[in-house]
Amino acid sequence: MDPVEVDGSVLEGGGQILRVSAALSCITGSSIKITKIRAGRSTPGLRPQHLSGLQLVSDLCSGVLQGATIGSTDISLTPGKIRSGNHTADTQTAGSVCLLLQVALPCALFAESSSQLCLKGGTNAEMAPQIDYTLKVFKPIVEKFGVNFDCDVRMRGFYPKGGGEVRVSVSPVKHLQPVVLTDRGTITKIHGRAFVAGVLPYKLAKDMCAAAVRTIRKEIKELYINIQALQEKDNAYGNGNGIIIIAESSTGCLFAGSALGKKGVYADKVGIEAAEMLLRNIRHNGCVDEFLQDQLIIFMALANGTSRIRTGAVTLHTQTAIHVAEQLTQAKFTITKSEDELSSNGTNGTYIIQCEGAGVSNTHL
Repeated sequence: MDPVEVDGSVLEGGGQILRVSAALSCITGSSIKITKIRAGRSTPGLRPQHLSGLQLVSDLCSGVLQGATIGSTDISLTPGKIRSGNHTADTQTAGSVCLLLQVALPCALFAESSSQLCLKGGTNAEMAPQIDYTLKVFKPIVEKFGVNFDCDVRMRGFYPKGGGEVRVSVSPVKHLQPVVLTDRGTITKIHGRAFVAGVLPYKLAKDMCAAAVRTIRKEIKELYINIQALQEKDNAYGNGNGIIIIAESSTGCLFAGSALGKKGVYADKVGIEAAEMLLRNIRHNGCVDEFLQDQLIIFMALANGTSRIRTGAVTLHTQTAIHVAEQLTQAKFTITKSEDELSSNGTNGTYIIQCEGAGVSNTHL
């Protein structure tokens, strides 16, 4: 079989193409050749985080990985049999452990028995979901597909030091079941956590909290908003601060807004940024936020049956994941605009992403 050629510069043109195509190569057993990796980025080619993700997948599937060095723009992966057991990946930077999980989790589902993943890097990093998002939003929704994993945050790590560590155990599945998420219901609960770690003063956490609550109050008057201010004591490496706010709906939909502190940015501004992100993601009547959208595509593609998910505007990341999933599996996606409703502020209606899943089955079970 000739390898499937994947153009790494298409659409979003970033690390996500690598993650989706490497995971699907591992699961389907098809060799892939990815070219023009991150071609349009200021630092093209593989970064440490992408490299550790690819090495992790190659390790998971007893594969042969070629061209995998920092800065490389072309790699090939020839997968073997998926191996359960212990696997470790270390970005050796503040590279996101959540992105390592994104690439490894689908693969581990198709192993013969449970897998233990030890992932090291940043737990609360820029340009990636925070570990709190992965646990509180991604995990409960992906479990609807029949996915079963546990995640223990041993140490939090932040930019630029990293040093975070999470241990994940994943149970295998025979196949994934399709998911229908089309009825948002009403927002019933808003809660979250604002944290400081290292030498940063506790006051920053309280300031982030207060600013976030004030911002949400302007738009949502009737709900109790419970954001806790926390000082991370022993389980954090280095200094960091951030906030995540989660909204839950009456039908079990979950949405989040989050932000991380940076040098020279007032804590208020961090709180406001997270609150505005959350509000933006619940103004439309969709059932997932803009960050969960693309993370669910690979599971829809692998599932045995038809999944339907109502979203707000379809992101470039989501379009990219669909493009790769259709290239590497038999899954068929359609996106239709919902004509029947306008959201509360009369703008940006919703879309239904539908997928006839490929019905991939775990041959090891």
